[in-house]
Amino acid sequence: MSCLLIPALLFAVSCGHGKKGASAGMKGMVKEYNVMEINTQSTTLYKEYPAVLEGQQTVEIRPKIAGYIEQILVDEGANVKKGQLLFRLNNKDLQAVVRSSEAQVKVAEADVYTAQINLEKTKPLVEKSIVSKFDLQSVESTLQAKEAQRAQAVANLENAKESLQYASITSPADGTIGTFPYRIGSLVNSSIAEPLTTVSNTNNIYSYFSLNEKDFLLLMKGLAGTNTQEKLKKLPGVQLILADNTPYDHFGKIDAASGLVDQKTGAVTMRATFPNTERLLRSGGSGQIRIPQMLDSAIIIPQKATYELQGKRFVFVVTPDNKAHATEIQVLVGNLKDTYVVTDGLKVGDKIVMEGIISLRNDMEIEPKVVDSGNLSENTNPADKTHN
Repeated sequence: MSCLLIPALLFAVSCGHGKKGASAGMKGMVKEYNVMEINTQSTTLYKEYPAVLEGQQTVEIRPKIAGYIEQILVDEGANVKKGQLLFRLNNKDLQAVVRSSEAQVKVAEADVYTAQINLEKTKPLVEKSIVSKFDLQSVESTLQAKEAQRAQAVANLENAKESLQYASITSPADGTIGTFPYRIGSLVNSSIAEPLTTVSNTNNIYSYFSLNEKDFLLLMKGLAGTNTQEKLKKLPGVQLILADNTPYDHFGKIDAASGLVDQKTGAVTMRATFPNTERLLRSGGSGQIRIPQMLDSAIIIPQKATYELQGKRFVFVVTPDNKAHATEIQVLVGNLKDTYVVTDGLKVGDKIVMEGIISLRNDMEIEPKVVDSGNLSENTNPADKTHN
């Protein structure tokens, strides 16, 4: 009897070892994945909008009279002051007109003097009835005519002097000189197609950009004030990213918004003003306006933890039974470095797979390893970006 029990016990023991070995083998096939536990962080998102730069005041310089350019007294791109001489037109003909007008004034004054003498001589003769009152009226009319001729001669002289002044063209404002389409010797007049140059007052630079209607409403929402102007004053400073992708040293302020939404583009035109003390910014330049959006409690995840399918974005959320479940999320794309801000689909305490998601299938069993995700709220350096 004992001889029969011993083989049975040995068989049972061997079968037990076989089952444990199989379980251990199956467990070893479950792959380990790094996961992060969702929490919130404070961050600032930035949105960028293409912008065109204009000087605070841009004035076209055009001649008021016809003439040949005799002198150009400044260079292109120079900074000038109000009243500074820029161009001088040939004025010899104008000087001759002034001299002729001065002579005409003298002749007219002599005629008036003669008419006054005749009047003084005629009055006593009328009193003595030597000449008629009609003769007196004739002399008086002659004096009035000569005085009118003198006034006309004086007006002509003033016009001639003014035209002579127009031959010297000065700057109407402080600013920066533009280009010169006409050179010395060119014949110009008040109806030329292009101005002689422009003067741009660039002490402050206006940066014009457009927001779509949705972004405009989001920007204004929650700001204190009873109208747009009051709300704009509550906005934080904005940054200008220059054409070389570097940030401008001075922050600007959004201070104006168009009252209409463009029906063709659905956009609202905005204006931000930047100081230009170093004269680095120029009219006609371009850049990007960066508008900050403060987020106090944001869920931020790495971009590499997400994937896109049919226009939707997903992550793998680890379930209580350690399965990776594909979950759709909504995100904000800003200037965060390789991360997204999640607006829907995740909550604090959830765990998501951080990397290697390409090898996962929905509801695949994994062995999660919680790791520290670190600071995910770092912003991208504009210099690292490439703008077309």
